[in-house]
Amino acid sequence: MTKGLVAETAPIRVEVEEGKSYFWCACGQSKNQPFCDGSHKGSEFAPVKWTAGENAAKFFCACKQTGSQPFCDGSHKGLSTGT
Repeated sequence: MTKGLVAETAPIRVEVEEGKSYFWCACGQSKNQPFCDGSHKGSEFAPVKWTAGENAAKFFCACKQTGSQPFCDGSHKGLSTGT
């Protein structure tokens, strides 16, 4: 599976609401990270739908390299920052 562009190099903490669906940006181009804004249109990417089972804080992946979509699995730690 192709990975999206790196949007940020750290996860984004989101307070999710029980029963609410969230659409995670998989392409990395959304201006509404970590969520989809439709920027993927015309590409091979599609947003990942996830529905919260409870009110909680979740850490959504922003580097788009995770193996645990839509959540951070630490993959950003292996990315080069170019510094």
